Amino acid sequence: MQEMEYNLFRRKVMQAAGIDLGCYKENQMKRRLAAALTRSGHASLFDYWRAMEQDPALLRDFVDFVTINVSNFFRNREKFDELAKTILPGLLKERPTLKVWSAGCSAGQEPYSVAMILREFTPGSRHRIIGTDINSSALHLAREAVYTRDDVKEVRPDLVQKYFTVEGDRLRLKDSVRQMVEFRVHNLLADAYEQDCDLILCRNVMIYFTEEAKARVFKGFHASLRPGGVLFIGGTETIMAASELGFDLISPFFYRKRDPVVA
Repeated sequence: MQEMEYNLFRRKVMQAAGIDLGCYKENQMKRRLAAALTRSGHASLFDYWRAMEQDPALLRDFVDFVTINVSNFFRNREKFDELAKTILPGLLKERPTLKVWSAGCSAGQEPYSVAMILREFTPGSRHRIIGTDINSSALHLAREAVYTRDDVKEVRPDLVQKYFTVEGDRLRLKDSVRQMVEFRVHNLLADAYEQDCDLILCRNVMIYFTEEAKARVFKGFHASLRPGGVLFIGGTETIMAASELGFDLISPFFYRKRDPVVA
């Protein structure tokens, strides 16, 4: 892949879709682009871009392909157990209704996992749970809320029975949980962030980001959290210089926004 061709393609995608491919690790993004190019059947990135200019659906398909992330319910079960047993009860002591943001939520498994926990803890409470992703196709699946048995393999059998209905070889999430979550398209690298959040989940989303892009996103999350709010990241991630950013490590993958110092 020629550097000039790659840089031009980057600029075109940024102008048309607001996606800055330069915020992703270059070697990994180039491998992803090579796969997308092969999949498209075009001979070069120039040809691929010309086709996108003629067909906006092709551009949307490209964005969905390069930004795809994988999730399932209660991913890393032991950390969700900690969320349920320690983190959420602590937050609920401070606020009876919570604002939760799942950033990079893919097909909705993560925010729905939190919704199930909160429904078990606080039935009838009207928490606000927001799921965002840059991938519009993934968000369509999230709103449909129909999953494979592999998606729900970490869900306790009693919760599967309580919150899902069987449809052939698939499982549909019941409205009692589905209606607790609102979904919207959001670009972590360009769009405004939620505010006054009690809990933000962003797990295994930034593994391909450059260190500069990660720092920018973590600063944004810090501003989004209310003092004492918690950020929950993925098992392959860490926040470099967390203390300087205003976070205190609670336990692996959980960071609390430090309360402001009172003079």
